[in-house]
Amino acid sequence: MRTAEPRSADAGQTVTVSPGTAAVDPARWPDVASQPSASRARTAVTAAVVRRALRRLPLHVRFADGTSFGKGGPALDVHDPKAFHGRIGSQGLVGFGESYMAGEWDAPDPVAVLTVLAANAAELIPAHLQRLRGLWAPRRPHAQRNTPDGSRTNISRHYDLSNDLFALFLDGTLTYSSALFRGFPSDWDLLAAAQHRKINRLLDLADVQEGTKVLEIGTGWGELAIRAAARGAHVTSLTLSREQRDLARERVAAAGLTDRVSVELCDYREARGMYDAVVSVEMIEAVGAEFWPVYFRTLDERLVPGGRAVLQAITMPHERMLASRNTFTWIQKYIFPGGLLPSVEAVAETVRDHTRLAITRRDAYGAHYAETLRLWRERFTERTNEITALGFDETFRRMWTFYLAYSEAGFRSGYLDVQQYLLTKEAPAR
Repeated sequence: MRTAEPRSADAGQTVTVSPGTAAVDPARWPDVASQPSASRARTAVTAAVVRRALRRLPLHVRFADGTSFGKGGPALDVHDPKAFHGRIGSQGLVGFGESYMAGEWDAPDPVAVLTVLAANAAELIPAHLQRLRGLWAPRRPHAQRNTPDGSRTNISRHYDLSNDLFALFLDGTLTYSSALFRGFPSDWDLLAAAQHRKINRLLDLADVQEGTKVLEIGTGWGELAIRAAARGAHVTSLTLSREQRDLARERVAAAGLTDRVSVELCDYREARGMYDAVVSVEMIEAVGAEFWPVYFRTLDERLVPGGRAVLQAITMPHERMLASRNTFTWIQKYIFPGGLLPSVEAVAETVRDHTRLAITRRDAYGAHYAETLRLWRERFTERTNEITALGFDETFRRMWTFYLAYSEAGFRSGYLDVQQYLLTKEAPAR
């Protein structure tokens, strides 16, 4: 299924999976519109395993027939138990997300429910089933490998959805990465300032100033490049998204900085030249474990001796990364094809084994990402009519609501974190 091509909400016949669930366009969302063909026995076993797991958690699980259980806490409403258990039994966590997209379960506060689940992720599946993960978990499609051609396709499916869509829920800086706040809770009016605070900190770590030659891997919509150029730096920024490149170039021109910023449609592996600083913000998540050594060697090879590389990276626990790195997740299927979050240990090992760089500083601030995501999610929810007007249907909106809530919950639970790294390249002795 390809989600990067927005279709109108009435593009094809819509079906309702069961009473109380969402209308789904089977042409656009085939795996959501059709219920899995799991056997009655498998569904029954899954129902027993899922209910046993949920009973141990601080949740209040409510079913359509009026039955409920749990230890209290946020409510999880299962509208279609048969479909809910069938999808999980057939597709695991991919099925759990698809069940939400289909409207088979919901929650008054999805972030609260998903935070409980994320905090208990390692214990949700019994140990004996965890050991057999390779047998039951879906495998990542070969087509999602982040080869140069594969990366272009993977990046396009997310970032070329629509610049107008991203503009609806991002602040005016169009910065699609964690902000850095002064305190919590924050509000929408302070988000742009918090994004600038984050960008300034990255540029300070990289020692970007008048005359600095900067390579940016992952353009976004150009805000970091513009702020670096405003300091007097000369920036070469690389992206694989045509939508991002075109709008970033417009924004650079509007800022009067075309003589200092070049935005290129270029894979990081194709970068050439030498730079005083390399900056890459939440780009490594799209690289894939197979290519982490190549990515970090690129940072090394593009830096002059004495240069600095600064990264912002989302990380997950090392054990969970090892357990899931070869399996196919809901996020990979619907949001970030080819994506994989590294662990702190994986970054350290790759830098040590494949480069001449040294990690000289690492700062974590996951709570700031949870706050950033809350503001994005609330803004996304407020803009439902405008999202519909762009041609995105209800299933898409539920998918992105789940994605934003799922991500926020990851940071609130501590399952996910975000790091800023400073990597240095020693200058030769004189």
